[in-house]
Amino acid sequence: MAKRESYEAKTEAFLEPLVKEHEFELVDVEYVREAGTWYLRAYIDKEGGIAVDDCEVISRKLSDWLDQEDFIEDSYILEVSSPGLGRPLKKEKDFARSIGRDVEIRLYKALNKSKEYTGVLKAYDKESVTLGMEDGSDLVFQRTEIALIRLALDF
Repeated sequence: MAKRESYEAKTEAFLEPLVKEHEFELVDVEYVREAGTWYLRAYIDKEGGIAVDDCEVISRKLSDWLDQEDFIEDSYILEVSSPGLGRPLKKEKDFARSIGRDVEIRLYKALNKSKEYTGVLKAYDKESVTLGMEDGSDLVFQRTEIALIRLALDF
């Protein structure tokens, strides 16, 4: 397991019971480098949305635990936030919750001269995602071809 994945897994294992205790959902944990700076990010959510105070509660407890455990070698910035409206679908529960909803898919390479598709999420498994299109047809995308999949935003 790479250093990044190890940090994410340890952090996620600590956070799962903590967020459940507060009746939140742990959406994702990521350890990423952006513009030369490392970030440890935890995304939490709950029915009705997450407030700043919710993030603060989790952030304080997570920060204290990270200081105590001290397993991350690099200096980093800790962020706890809502995943936002345009969050990617990554985990099984994200896909299950999104069945029947409009999603956007961006592909690595063009399919039928397009890299972007929007449709109703009809089905998914480990290898593929099926969208119902406006014309009534279904399109099946291989997961390996998908760069991003997220809920479509209607404004």
